[in-house]
Amino acid sequence: MLALQILIDGFAISALYALGALGFTLIFGVSGVLNLAHGAILVTAAMVAWYVGTGIGLGAYVGALAGVGAGIGTAFLTYFAVVRPIQKSRAIVAAERELFVLTGTLLWGVMLQIVLAYIFTSTPITVQPLVTSTLDIFGVRTPWNEVFIAVISWGTLGGLWLLVNRTQPGKNLLAASINPRGLTLVGVELNTVHLTAWAIYGLLAGIAGVLLGSFLGTSSVYIPALTGSAFSIVVLGGLGSVSGTVAAAYVVGYLETLTAYLVSPSLRSIPALVLLIGVLYFRPQGILGRR
Repeated sequence: MLALQILIDGFAISALYALGALGFTLIFGVSGVLNLAHGAILVTAAMVAWYVGTGIGLGAYVGALAGVGAGIGTAFLTYFAVVRPIQKSRAIVAAERELFVLTGTLLWGVMLQIVLAYIFTSTPITVQPLVTSTLDIFGVRTPWNEVFIAVISWGTLGGLWLLVNRTQPGKNLLAASINPRGLTLVGVELNTVHLTAWAIYGLLAGIAGVLLGSFLGTSSVYIPALTGSAFSIVVLGGLGSVSGTVAAAYVVGYLETLTAYLVSPSLRSIPALVLLIGVLYFRPQGILGRR
């Protein structure tokens, strides 16, 4: 029974991690930005969903919509307040801009963590799930919310695949990740492509944050661990690799689930970080990475 419970829980959390980390990968692939404020954006979405849905009593669905909107809004704020000014600054040498963006998003994430702790305190909260009750899966009682999370996560990933491979804006994103100079030569404005990427990133982060808050709960103190997990996944899978990110999300998700059940929930992120160190040493490009 325990093995089946680990299998079910691991599948749900891995799908959720894939959803959250894919936005991280998308931003890096399109614009070369490693957004270390990622965990803060996830938690912002979850906190707003909890406050609107439970705090002021507007219900789970309205709260979820508000949380996703907060994710999109915070993503755009990160881009316009932190990333874009650094990228456009003439005082920063072009070769050093990625490092400055990395530092800027890290500091921005710390500021968001402090603001969230001030507004909501650091007490853990749980976002009201959109579906309730449980079902029996071969003798294991499983919340419907876990099934819902897996379905929504994979449905969103499928929608992203269709967007990238079947629409012109999506193909522009793919082209920007491969040859941005060539894309500008055919008349496509890179700023528009970057805005599209950040909008999609905010949507993915908003959905992932709300679902994560309903599954594991959330708090401002979770932000560093969430950023670390996302960073571990994208590096393990290979920076800029979508398929690698999904595969790595399942490796990390099941490692964390096994650790939580068999060792201690407080140590769940340690094995993934140890694995990451090994990958950086033996295969720095990750499982399927291009860069």
